[in-house]
Amino acid sequence: MLVSTYKKYLFKKFSKKMLLISGIFFILVLIINLIEETSFLKNSNTSFITPVILTTLNAPSLLYEMFPFIFLVTTQFFFIDIYEKKEIETLRIFGVDNFSLLKFLTITSLIFGFLIITIFYNFSSILKNEYLKIKNNYADDKKYLAVITKNGIWIKDNFDEETVIINADMIIDEFLMNSSITILDKNFEIEKNIIAEKINIKNKKWVLHDSIVTESDNSSNEYVISNFESNFDLERINNLFSDLSSLTYFELLKLEKDYNSIGYSTDEIKIQKHKFYSLPFLLCIMTIIGTIIMIYNKFKKNLMLNLFIGIFFSVSIYYLSHFSNLLGENGKFPLILSVWFPILILSTISTIGVIKINEK
Repeated sequence: MLVSTYKKYLFKKFSKKMLLISGIFFILVLIINLIEETSFLKNSNTSFITPVILTTLNAPSLLYEMFPFIFLVTTQFFFIDIYEKKEIETLRIFGVDNFSLLKFLTITSLIFGFLIITIFYNFSSILKNEYLKIKNNYADDKKYLAVITKNGIWIKDNFDEETVIINADMIIDEFLMNSSITILDKNFEIEKNIIAEKINIKNKKWVLHDSIVTESDNSSNEYVISNFESNFDLERINNLFSDLSSLTYFELLKLEKDYNSIGYSTDEIKIQKHKFYSLPFLLCIMTIIGTIIMIYNKFKKNLMLNLFIGIFFSVSIYYLSHFSNLLGENGKFPLILSVWFPILILSTISTIGVIKINEK
């Protein structure tokens, strides 16, 4: 009964600290993002409410990325609180040693981690999707569009008074395969239709291979090699599909299926999925690191010192994860390992600290 009581008390205390720290981070995110959105919309004819709406929609997604750091700082303030109130001494009187406390906090973080990826992640993704829809209306290139479906890749392009619709069965390396290009005038009447076996889209000057061009009068010409000017190249098309944070987990699975059906690279989706899977474990590791910092630091109450240590570890872990992900995207590292490698490194380092934690 006593064990159950202290666990409930500590769980409640840790939860309150996490909500408080999350709230502080959320306010900081709102302020910084509001400045960015206001700057983005400074030349547009819109009211002040628009950047506020954009900031509100985007903030949960940004907060999601900060949860590892939130858990580290939460753990630090949790220990400062129980030390200042001398609750740590009471816990030790009843046989709760450092390892038992660490084990409890790790399990608590794991529970919160699963709640975050199942509820908060999907909630933030839905809002992020709405954010991108609204923001696209104010972007300079909103007249351009590219989507991938089970029917292939579709691109909408614009040139002065012409609208160009491109469809391809699949994309292989830098080529659109089995493609059609339909050019419409300002009245959306067909001016020209082009069918090409493959199109090199490495540059904005596309190279069409084995194409058939049909004019509005139904006359046709065949070309072995021909050129076509576009506002898109391979890099730009890839970038249009890179913001996967706006998709819920199930939408991510559907998109992966669509990508596979047309031969489009699913590397970024795999990385995003494993970031999703790994987050609860990363939160546990951050909690362990925070616990080790405080216990090895003898629960020192110096707020600035603890914040500095927390920020130092957070920044180091961020750059380690970012560097590892880049190695994965560039093929220098196996994709799955590129996501889990930082966690494995941090787990190894943490294990060393955990071994002697009861001696501190």
